[in-house]
Amino acid sequence: MNDKVFIDSNIWLYALIETQQEKDQFKHEIAKKLIHQLTNIHVSTQVVNEVCINLMRRADKDNDFIYTFLRDFLAAYPVHDQSADDLLTAATLRSDYSFSYWDSLIVASAIHCQCRVLYSEDMHDGLFVYDDLQIINPLKAKEA
Repeated sequence: MNDKVFIDSNIWLYALIETQQEKDQFKHEIAKKLIHQLTNIHVSTQVVNEVCINLMRRADKDNDFIYTFLRDFLAAYPVHDQSADDLLTAATLRSDYSFSYWDSLIVASAIHCQCRVLYSEDMHDGLFVYDDLQIINPLKAKEA
């Protein structure tokens, strides 16, 4: 299966940040494995920004690390630049699905990238958006 997939920032952060907490360490392993198994991964500038700010805040990464991370990440994955169309689609999604503002922008980007699956921990697991995009929480079965 080579369908396009979109990965939300929370999954990236679990994959990138190791922790001593057993529950989060398990999620770290699941997220890392998922990303390594997938092909045709897409992200948006919003996801990249959220990952970088959280790497600086939660993992105490400095600007040199972020620069190197960005250079490698941008070379590895297509990044969707959010547009005016994304903003309008997001507004419709908030009305149609009651998504939060930020989640609606993630979903809009995934739709505009023509992804079939959006992996996210904190959205409506199993939901089909406009019959084209399914939201999947790959960590759900592993939660306590």
